[in-house]
Amino acid sequence: MSSIDTAAVERLSPAQIAERLATASVAYLPLGSLEFHGPHLPIGLDALTAHGICLEAARLGGGIVLPPYYQAVGGEHSRYPWTIMSDAPDAIETLLGETLARLDQLGVRRTVLLSGHFADEQRDLVTRVADRWNDTDAAMRAVARTLGQAPEPPVAPDHAGRFESLVLHALSPELVDVAALPDPDRFPAPEGEDPYGQDRHRADHPLHGVFGADPRRLDTENAAALLSHLARWTATLAQ
Repeated sequence: MSSIDTAAVERLSPAQIAERLATASVAYLPLGSLEFHGPHLPIGLDALTAHGICLEAARLGGGIVLPPYYQAVGGEHSRYPWTIMSDAPDAIETLLGETLARLDQLGVRRTVLLSGHFADEQRDLVTRVADRWNDTDAAMRAVARTLGQAPEPPVAPDHAGRFESLVLHALSPELVDVAALPDPDRFPAPEGEDPYGQDRHRADHPLHGVFGADPRRLDTENAAALLSHLARWTATLAQ
């Protein structure tokens, strides 16, 4: 078991969990979606990145990391291939609320909900869950953020573009295959286009479904620095 995996709660015995919580009484709860991220990335990217960042944060500051929740709402990719998301937030909010209640009963004193899916609807969902919990008289406190809320990241957040490709490359480089995208010399993005514009919903666009900076000439030497920035920020949420 690697040092980073020792925070993954599903890999720990009750005694090992108690030992980690005695040092830092923090539980990280990563969230994501099953969502189309172009031909070069896996559909589970949002939760994979949130989980990996939480593991890095726990390595820095202690605590435990729950398995990721692969369910989310919002965004413009709900009808893309292999996107499986909820149409309404109610069931997700109930499940997250029940998880917070159980963590409180188990003695955890702070929970960080981190969503790798950062559509507005998802951001509002996790914020409501945390705010509702913090309005109770429970001892545990909750904080909720999405990766899109990270302050001053060295790469701007996007969907399936340079940002998400680099974060996943830092965690699991074997899952990033930019060669699966059309050759950038033969099929360049239209000059002067809005990288977040509606044209990228067109199936004939060379960056179909990719919203943000073109990831095809990926500067992978910057991946570790981006991951470090996000992990350090996430660790501060637990303080």
